[in-house]
Amino acid sequence: MIVEPYLFFEGRCEEALDFYSGALDAEVTSLMRFKESPDPNMCPPGAEDKVMHATVRIGDTTIMASDGMSSGNLAFQGFSLSLSLTDKAEAERLFTALSDGGQVQMPLAKTFWSPLFGMVADRFGVSWMIIVTP
Repeated sequence: MIVEPYLFFEGRCEEALDFYSGALDAEVTSLMRFKESPDPNMCPPGAEDKVMHATVRIGDTTIMASDGMSSGNLAFQGFSLSLSLTDKAEAERLFTALSDGGQVQMPLAKTFWSPLFGMVADRFGVSWMIIVTP
């Protein structure tokens, strides 16, 4: 069994995919717009060019994403995506990239469980934990 997060960006999916491509070297492996659906009833009015479904590789992990109903109300709560790394410099680079336009919740610092750990909510409100594994 594999658990893969599915994030709904409520109208900002393409912007998020571009951001993660730059910040995390993410690779969009598939993308379908609402106008490409074989079922025309699946396309909300005015959402033809919005992302119906995307698959994205970040490192060895796949996440899925969509514009959802394009309500404009982003509400990522109750979870964090965790990036586990072995290189401190790479952890610092990713933390800085995710912090751009976001909000640092816990600055990167040495902890009793990690040589470097920090938490940030990116510009879309997605919460990330960056951890360097000893």
